[in-house]
Amino acid sequence: MRIAVVTGASSGIGREFAFQIPKLYKNLDELWVVARRTERLRELEDRLGLPVRIFDGDLNRDYIFERIEKELYRRRADIRMLVNSAGYGKAGRFGTIDAKEQLGMVSLNCQALTKLTQICLPYMSRGSRLVNVASAAAFAPQPGFAVYAASKSYVYSLSQALRRELMTQGIIVTAVCPGPVDTEFFQRSGTLPGSFKKAAKADVSRVVRKALKDSAAGKGVSVYGPMMKGLWAASKLIPYSLTTRILKKTNHIE
Repeated sequence: MRIAVVTGASSGIGREFAFQIPKLYKNLDELWVVARRTERLRELEDRLGLPVRIFDGDLNRDYIFERIEKELYRRRADIRMLVNSAGYGKAGRFGTIDAKEQLGMVSLNCQALTKLTQICLPYMSRGSRLVNVASAAAFAPQPGFAVYAASKSYVYSLSQALRRELMTQGIIVTAVCPGPVDTEFFQRSGTLPGSFKKAAKADVSRVVRKALKDSAAGKGVSVYGPMMKGLWAASKLIPYSLTTRILKKTNHIE
């Protein structure tokens, strides 16, 4: 059974991946979608011209991974694409954000992504694609967005390492690093600091379209828009210590 797996599929970037993947892969048997909001996932099932298998649950809980692992084995799945899109951010000074929120970001953005990748990897083969949704916030430490940016730096770094490790197996790994995207993300994150607050929100369909094209082209990183590409280039040239001072000043963090 040829499948694609998408986490965070009930909204935002993950939901858009669920809509666009069937256009890229014409011969998928099923699309597996993972998120907490069951009704949103059922809406996907109604709108896509492809059988959808729903895994409704919390990726910060073990039971959802057990369900996915059992189904992968039972269906003898051939994963053509895995999109790790589930995640959230919370803006604000580190000391003002509730510890449960901080640790929840680390758990979902880093631990859950790592765990699902480990579970799915044995079912991926030559030509399979692993797409990890990171962020332009991964390119440098972000005062006022510290834990989220650090968690996305983990995703970015892990993706680049896996890209090298899996290259000989013919598995393509792409880190997607958008800036602000026009999604429900901001309903939970609150107002973003400084330069991110001022950046125009990108259209989610264009961000995902570019990500899929970059993955199909075998690229290791997908960055949408000239502003974010400039930030990516600058991050390779400017030391973290200087970047942090600039962001601290820009973001008005005391």
